Amino acid sequence: MDEMRENLSKKQRIVVKVGSSTITHEATGNINFAKLEKLVRLLTDLHNQGKEVVLVTSGAVAVGRKSIGMQERPKSLSEKQACAAIGQASLMTVYQKLFSEYHQPCAQILMTKFTILNDITRQNACNTFEQLFKMGVIPIVNENDTVSTDEMENLGIGENDTLAALVTAMIHGDLVILLSDIDGLYSDDPKKNPDAVFFHQIDDVNDSVLGMAKGSSSNVGTGGMQTKLSAAKIATDSGADMIIANGDDIENLRRVMDGEQVGTLFVAHKVEEFHLLNYITHK
Repeated sequence: MDEMRENLSKKQRIVVKVGSSTITHEATGNINFAKLEKLVRLLTDLHNQGKEVVLVTSGAVAVGRKSIGMQERPKSLSEKQACAAIGQASLMTVYQKLFSEYHQPCAQILMTKFTILNDITRQNACNTFEQLFKMGVIPIVNENDTVSTDEMENLGIGENDTLAALVTAMIHGDLVILLSDIDGLYSDDPKKNPDAVFFHQIDDVNDSVLGMAKGSSSNVGTGGMQTKLSAAKIATDSGADMIIANGDDIENLRRVMDGEQVGTLFVAHKVEEFHLLNYITHK
């Protein structure tokens, strides 16, 4: 077993991000309860091992629009925010029910760009995370789409890949795992280029690596490879390893933590004078 991969099993403070396409059915956009149940079970099992776990979840807008029978993605900002308000409540209800089956308490934390930019609110958020960890609670995080336009217009945090990395940096996490609809990083889009090379490990998120980014093609998600590489830059600079793995098979989360060669590993290289605010767009 690769030593870098084996060390992942020793990580103690872990942030797991799931995309909309991971927790919904592709054909209908409805919640995939089988996947969510398995995800919750794996997260609870990690917690039972003595690890501190944070879940960053997408899906509020997707779940909200399906709840009211809206087939297409909402186009106007007000429609998106209304769908987020509907879906956030529905999604959290599902998470609470599933976690309760394993006697695992969870909590909701909604954040905006300004939560992180402001020294007081950022510290308050950090204090809340720390207290929840002490209480044995799993925090469930999302951007507060009902009042924030950052995710929807790409003005600040961008979307939940970036949010997961920012949260990891805020709480001094050891590892962030992005579960999405892709296997990891390729040299080119593998759907268009059969000769695209897959990377099992990236030691430095440099300009060459960033140039491999491709945009999102999902009908339900907002993030593509560009946002994931930006997240990798934040996470690794803050001192955390990051994994991009395919969430179509939720068991990949367990495989990553068991040290198996799954997804792309971005190796931590903590920047001596890391300042979180330097990674957030001020607009």
